[in-house]
Amino acid sequence: MITVEEEGWDTPAGAQLRAAQRAELDARYGNSSHEPGMPPSGEDMLVFVVARDDSSVGIGCGGLRLLGGEEAEIKRMYVIPAERGRGVSIAILRKLEESARAHGIRTLKLETGSRQLDAVRFYEREGYTRIEPFGPYVDALTSICYARTL
Repeated sequence: MITVEEEGWDTPAGAQLRAAQRAELDARYGNSSHEPGMPPSGEDMLVFVVARDDSSVGIGCGGLRLLGGEEAEIKRMYVIPAERGRGVSIAILRKLEESARAHGIRTLKLETGSRQLDAVRFYEREGYTRIEPFGPYVDALTSICYARTL
């Protein structure tokens, strides 16, 4: 069984998952400068969630950063490779959408990259529509942006 709960940004599981995501993206892009804009932090995350398996091990995470008004950005969506294909990403996404609604967020936006075609397929399958790059992604050549009205 998979559980997804809100946690503090600085919990050991969250930090470990974000480090694993960073290492995977660094390998995919061949560098460590693939994220335009300011990286998220505990101070600017509205919500951060961690998915856990039956043994309470952290297997995925995701967060929401306010953009202003009734918009938020999905940040740090990640599932460890061994757990992919089991519905963990969907569970995290649904928890983030539920949390967004509870905070009065009406639109979720996100950015993924041109070397993350698995993420592109996932977001499109889950009802997110491709949009023009926003904010720090406007001039980023590898950025692909999406939005969904809740």
